[in-house]
Amino acid sequence: MTNNQEWWRGAVIYQVYPRSFFDSNNDGIGDLPGVTAKMDYIASLGVDAIWLSPFFTSPMKDFGYDVSDYCDVDPIFGDMSDFDALIESAHQHGLKVMIDQVLNHSSDQHPWFVESRSNHANAKADWYIWADANSDGTVPNNWLSVFGGPAWHWDSRRKQYYLHNFLDSQPDLNFHNPDVVDALLETVEFWLKRGVDGFRLDTANYYYHDVELRNNPPKEDVVEGSIGVRLDNPYAYQLHLYDKSRPENIGFLQRLRGLLDHYPNTTTVGEVGCDFALETMAAYTQGGDKLHMCYSFDLLTHDSSMTHIRNTMQTIEAGLGDGWPCWSIGNHDVERVATRWGNNHDPIAKSKIYMAMLLTLRGSVCLYQGEELGLPEAELEFDQLVDPFGIAFWPEFKGRDGCRTPLPWKNETLGGFTQNNQPWLPIAESQRALAVDVQDGNRDSVLHAYRDFLHVRRGHPELRFGDIEFLYNDDTTLTFLRSFQGKRLYVAINTSHQDKILPVEQTLTVLTLPEAIPSGYVDHHNTVVLPPYSVLLATVNT
Repeated sequence: MTNNQEWWRGAVIYQVYPRSFFDSNNDGIGDLPGVTAKMDYIASLGVDAIWLSPFFTSPMKDFGYDVSDYCDVDPIFGDMSDFDALIESAHQHGLKVMIDQVLNHSSDQHPWFVESRSNHANAKADWYIWADANSDGTVPNNWLSVFGGPAWHWDSRRKQYYLHNFLDSQPDLNFHNPDVVDALLETVEFWLKRGVDGFRLDTANYYYHDVELRNNPPKEDVVEGSIGVRLDNPYAYQLHLYDKSRPENIGFLQRLRGLLDHYPNTTTVGEVGCDFALETMAAYTQGGDKLHMCYSFDLLTHDSSMTHIRNTMQTIEAGLGDGWPCWSIGNHDVERVATRWGNNHDPIAKSKIYMAMLLTLRGSVCLYQGEELGLPEAELEFDQLVDPFGIAFWPEFKGRDGCRTPLPWKNETLGGFTQNNQPWLPIAESQRALAVDVQDGNRDSVLHAYRDFLHVRRGHPELRFGDIEFLYNDDTTLTFLRSFQGKRLYVAINTSHQDKILPVEQTLTVLTLPEAIPSGYVDHHNTVVLPPYSVLLATVNT
């Protein structure tokens, strides 16, 4: 492993959802030894790091995002020796390892909450956010849960409400209590000492709440966007000024950064879901004393237009300063990008071109397992769902199970994921034809396109570190320059099924791309010609 304090800048991070990656012991659930067993595959992609979704001890009401022990491995995933083996294997393969830290809330089965709810006088009585009912017994204010309904749950032991931004089995911790902050930072340091290289911070803007519990105002313009923001969810109808993204959050992020600075070569990427996410991303990553990177949900919506992409990039660039973004177009919380942006039209070609777009934008990148295969969303019946979010909002919202089904390693009934006939989620038949073994043998596959393009990205520091200057866009076409240390790279993207012909002022030398990636060219009129779903990379001649 190289001693590079800023390895994360421009890095490509591969998100592993352990439950669905590979089942090593055939109990129907993926596990940490399963990740280790497939380390050769991950390294073959050409990524820089792995992000592991939660594997901590948990009752699994929200599949690991409800933690009951921050410093241990849940038995369904293995044990601490399995985690140590995973770290060792990843490092031997030249890969960094980042783990999910769920600091905003714990499980209601965490010993901290069990003690806190027992009475008003215990040592952890104010480790969570408790509030009395209104005089008529109603909830303390109008705050809503992302998962639907009030963000307050009545507890008969204390005869008070507690705050939960997500499930009522996920009570929010009280960051206004310094003992809580100290305890959480101790859990972070536990994993740093264990050898992790960084953290993905779940709901990183939710940590603090308004101590006055002021009501959120209504939102005038309700559009799809951040986590929970859909027209079928009442959460979308509030402007979330007081329940998250509070100014006190900055101080905690500075303390967290101070801790990581004691462990060289470590990093953080924060998940930011709020009504002004791009501004929050900038604020959280500026100055070199808070988070290293942030990502938002701005590219996780249904809007795949190049106009939206350009507007998002220019908005963040205008306020970013010395901050640094991280971008993703898919993860474990949203419909798979091949379905969300593919519209069932030439999904293989679209998977390749959206990959090329993502990997040429300025910032680091998170890739969700299965994107490199172009997997579509799995269609599940209601009785197959396990996600409480989907069960609550069915059928308008089918939940997150469709993007969490097991990864298909082989084109066979159980997808090579397990030998257990009852995996925790069904093996999607629609995905088996896109299995790893099938695509490995097809030089024109999405898998080879990802591997090839990641290799191209590694060879061009302009794409990893360079500035960005947008030149042209319409809804399906985007062109821009990436510049670094006196070198300029011209990038043109065509996401439509039609040829695009673009005038160009610069004199270009077109780069030859691997055969799995449809490429544009420059004709004898010095005009850029982009066939359907193609990308052109060219050095700008000085």
